[in-house]
Amino acid sequence: MTLIALAATDGMLHFELAAACEIFVRDPTGLADPWYDLVVCGPGPVGVGRFAVTPDHGLDHLARAHTVIVPAIEDTDAEPPSDLVDAVRAAHEAGARMVSFCTGAFVLAAAGILDGLRATTHWAHTDALAARYPRVQVDPDVLYVDNGDVLASAGKAAAIDLCLHLIRRDHGSTVANAVARRLVVPPHRAGGQAQYVTTPVPAREDHPLAALLPWAMARLDRPLTVADLARQATMSTRNLVRHFTAATGATPSQWLATQRIRRAQELLENTDDGIDAVAEASGMGTATTLRRHFQRTVGVPPDTYRRTFRRG
Repeated sequence: MTLIALAATDGMLHFELAAACEIFVRDPTGLADPWYDLVVCGPGPVGVGRFAVTPDHGLDHLARAHTVIVPAIEDTDAEPPSDLVDAVRAAHEAGARMVSFCTGAFVLAAAGILDGLRATTHWAHTDALAARYPRVQVDPDVLYVDNGDVLASAGKAAAIDLCLHLIRRDHGSTVANAVARRLVVPPHRAGGQAQYVTTPVPAREDHPLAALLPWAMARLDRPLTVADLARQATMSTRNLVRHFTAATGATPSQWLATQRIRRAQELLENTDDGIDAVAEASGMGTATTLRRHFQRTVGVPPDTYRRTFRRG
């Protein structure tokens, strides 16, 4: 069982801490075995927003965890508590996977964990993070960053995105999608998606993309182009790209590539189809193309992914 330790201290914000507890305390799908064991670690009873939290263990317990999550801190102008910074650094040195939500990145940066790495935080604090910790490569435009064993997310909703990303890494897309359905949130927003988009999803029925996205999802096995999407939406290619980027934070080509990788993951997890068949059904065309894009996006070849996450 993977031990996740939440680092808690006075002045943290409750949303991100509560989100991690909601998502990681129990497996709502019955598909993952084993699930996570989540504990809260702190120096003693702490105030988290308007709530009081009693930790399960002291901060020294962070070093025993497989994954350490640092939720958002309220006061980014003040230096993070030294005992928290020391405990987080010790956990990293012990080999823990380190995760920050929102302004929790200031704690990881203070511990030196983000030196030389890409990281992000809420867009309102990216300038301050970059100014105070110049060795951190701050990316202000993304939802989350995955450096392998060090991950950081932007503001509140992005913390949920990163939680789902961790579940997808650990247990596969089927489990992550099932958790997302329970939470009633999008199953996957890529980390590179923009933090701030004018219209996050085309929710209105009269939105120009309301019918287009389901239409495209049903045709991922076909060689769709941006021109095809524009024709279906009865608009110019330039107009489509503008609407698409405003609605999803990604270009049509980026969105299609993400959906095709997700389709390939689902087929690898839930069918016995060969790689050639998976490539065709996901719109990748050939096994060679699928392997190249899958390796670049997911980090492992399709065959390795199937062996890891095959259900049944």
